[in-house]
Amino acid sequence: HLVSIGGDDTAFSAYSVSKYARKMGYNLRSVHVPKTIDNDLPLPEGIPTFGYETARQVGADFVANLMADALSTVRWYIVVAMGRKAGHLALGIGKSAGATLTLIPEEWRGKPTRLQEVCDIICGSILKRLAGGKGYGVALVAEGVIELMDRGDMAFLEMVERDEHGHPRLAEINSAAIIKRQVRETLQDIGVKMTLVDKEVGYELRCADPCAFDVDYTRSLGQEAVDFLAEGGTDAMITLQENMTVAVPVSYESLMDAESGRTGVRMVNLGSLAYQSARKFQIRLAGADMQESASLAALAAQTSLTPEQFVERFGYLANMAPRPY
Repeated sequence: HLVSIGGDDTAFSAYSVSKYARKMGYNLRSVHVPKTIDNDLPLPEGIPTFGYETARQVGADFVANLMADALSTVRWYIVVAMGRKAGHLALGIGKSAGATLTLIPEEWRGKPTRLQEVCDIICGSILKRLAGGKGYGVALVAEGVIELMDRGDMAFLEMVERDEHGHPRLAEINSAAIIKRQVRETLQDIGVKMTLVDKEVGYELRCADPCAFDVDYTRSLGQEAVDFLAEGGTDAMITLQENMTVAVPVSYESLMDAESGRTGVRMVNLGSLAYQSARKFQIRLAGADMQESASLAALAAQTSLTPEQFVERFGYLANMAPRPY
């Protein structure tokens, strides 16, 4: 019997071992238990992987503290949170802590982005807050956004050490410092002085004592995984569905992405209520800000730009102008 516990790479490893065992004629029964703070295994929507809720709680407490410090010291924090491909963790932390804005890779729908665009979005939030009389905030960026960036902007990624599954160890890069530096330069170019502090939220989220939900959840998951094997089941990931009242095994084969041949990754559903409500809480530049003359004048007044120049520089974020780079 083999019980594997982990994320998409561990699930793929279990699948590979199981295939090899069958090929060699071994009598091996295998089950996978979904565990990752990234919450990105291909479970039905609304069903978390264990570890996510604990990491979200710890991360939300951390970011909430930064929000309070940003207010009292009148500064901005640029925070990069773990989440290699999907933005579930960053979004959950940002929404729970009330971060000023949270950027996740799903917003670009798989297309590459530029470091400057990410920084312009953050600068837009800073300027909009300044126009409202608030010179402070927290911008949260999911780690997966870094992987989407044009390699011309992030060429050093090719030199970063990779893990045993071939993924760059993004946690070893001070991504927040890189973003902060570009945001500072962008603000200086338009005559804005702002205190910026970079922070990384990474491994410290993975070793916290589990919250009550995860303790309850894992006891049930573990029991159901063992029962599944004892009853003759094999080659599946165990899931708890219908408000954790029913154990449903999901076959390894159905977890595999046909294109990559590896375990599929569950991305944030941009059309979901969870994401849409999170966006409504965020402070971002929007088309209305640049179409309404008083709002545009207030934004431009925070900079050395005229209203027309402001639209020319940042209007592309609301599809109102061509990209300035």
